[in-house]
Amino acid sequence: MRKLLLFVSFIISIALYSQKTTLTIPSSKMQEDREVTIVLPASYEKDTNKSYPLLVLLDGDYLLNPFQGVIDYGVYWDEIPETIIVAIHQNKKGERYSDTEVNPANGLPVEKGSKFFEFIAQELMPSIEKEYRTTSFKMIAGHDVTANYLNYFLLKEQPLFNAYIAISPELSSGMEKQIPERLKAINEPFYYYVSTANGDLKKMQKRILDLDTAIKLVAKNSLNYKFDNFKTASHYSSVLYAIPEAFYQFYAIYQPISPSEFSEKIAVLPSGYVDYLKTKYDLIEKNLYLKTPIRYSDFKAIEAAILKNKAYAELEQLADLANKNYPKTMLADYELGLMYEKTENYPKAIKLYQKAYQKEEIGDLTKDMILDKIESLKKQ
Repeated sequence: MRKLLLFVSFIISIALYSQKTTLTIPSSKMQEDREVTIVLPASYEKDTNKSYPLLVLLDGDYLLNPFQGVIDYGVYWDEIPETIIVAIHQNKKGERYSDTEVNPANGLPVEKGSKFFEFIAQELMPSIEKEYRTTSFKMIAGHDVTANYLNYFLLKEQPLFNAYIAISPELSSGMEKQIPERLKAINEPFYYYVSTANGDLKKMQKRILDLDTAIKLVAKNSLNYKFDNFKTASHYSSVLYAIPEAFYQFYAIYQPISPSEFSEKIAVLPSGYVDYLKTKYDLIEKNLYLKTPIRYSDFKAIEAAILKNKAYAELEQLADLANKNYPKTMLADYELGLMYEKTENYPKAIKLYQKAYQKEEIGDLTKDMILDKIESLKKQ
């Protein structure tokens, strides 16, 4: 546990470069002012053409720092995309309990609970989407009573969010049936994470376990679902365990090609290495609404698979893809030159390497390296 706390303290320190602003928003729905903290990614002001996923945090007073820490740590290693965070403050006067008030009989929001729902859906979200550059990938997260409350946005005919992180939810009446039924009816890519811990109240934990059993019966390829039961965590420390588990589950497809992905999924293919790369980035765009250039490291991973399996003809396809993603660099000409080198057409390889030399360096492709290749091939 001590190591986990030290880790979280470290990743929180990385967040220094993000832009954080606390605003007071007058709400006509709630007839009161509400405080929210907006955290913009470090690149937000510099890259004005870029849009970002959105994370809305209930219990923002104490969930903001750990969530921001995990996101910034993942961004540092290019395993999680930069994200706009909107943290709603609910703990100055115990607002979280009145905000999440439900009717015990039917489990539906009542009184201030229904007004808080309208505040988020009809005031806060439209304002955020108008003011900031957000993508269509929208997440919401909460803990115990707020983790239960976020499910009401899922139960709408058109869910307000497409990714839900419910940490130790204190489930309302009927949620164990309503959530799986709703998830079963959704056909587009959807994300749901729920967790419990041995430190949760046993009655509360049993209902979460029942929910997990029911969701696992929803067999849909479009549903990205993960459940965790943290055996050594308290009700409160489980937050620190759950956040990275949720994000790394949701963003598994986004992450760079890892050694295990390379050896277990790519290198074993008989062919179609470039198609694998195209499909990976198509799925990132389709499922996460993120259009991102193919990473240089992923180009090199596919190149390695091609060389390993002597599928040299695919280097031409890789060169075409490189030209689309990095047209000003030497990558495309290098890949095409590599194809001719491996097929022992050295004059063509030299010509393409000379062409590559005139372009920008990228990654470990340097002018010195290209010159060495040219000199080596001239001796063939």
